[in-house]
Amino acid sequence: MLPDAIDSSLATGPRDDAHFMERALALARRAADMGEVPVGAVLVRNGSVLAEAHNLIESMPDATGHAEMLLLREGARLLQSWRLDGVTLYVTLEPCPMCAGAMVLARIDRLVYGAPDPKKGAVDSVYDVLRHPANNHRVQVSSGVLAEPAGQLLRDFFVARRTRP
Repeated sequence: MLPDAIDSSLATGPRDDAHFMERALALARRAADMGEVPVGAVLVRNGSVLAEAHNLIESMPDATGHAEMLLLREGARLLQSWRLDGVTLYVTLEPCPMCAGAMVLARIDRLVYGAPDPKKGAVDSVYDVLRHPANNHRVQVSSGVLAEPAGQLLRDFFVARRTRP
């Protein structure tokens, strides 16, 4: 893992969803600056930030280097348990099937995401991984938090990527 990609030395007081999503957006911007798809995420428990991450797929290089996967691993390390009870995961883009499945397996309490992903979204857009009847754990979902700036960041990133020489 790259040293600046995950920060688990953070502590904040209770905040609202928009506050944590703003933090995730700042991380997404950092990812874009590195040439990574701009997705940022924040892991919160009891109103305090446990860790933050952004996509590192290109930098690692590792197809599982999604911000959400990095946070779930770091959360398990910090809490010394793969069961992430009481945790809320904030992410700027609707999770893919891999990340949504990992959230169910890690038993997070809540997911808050920004922009929908009409191509690979596995929560509301294309698939419904979190609410599948076979799951033995239910994740609460809040969607659309700061969706416009999150979506615009992604659109700008891909326009720039397609137009560069």
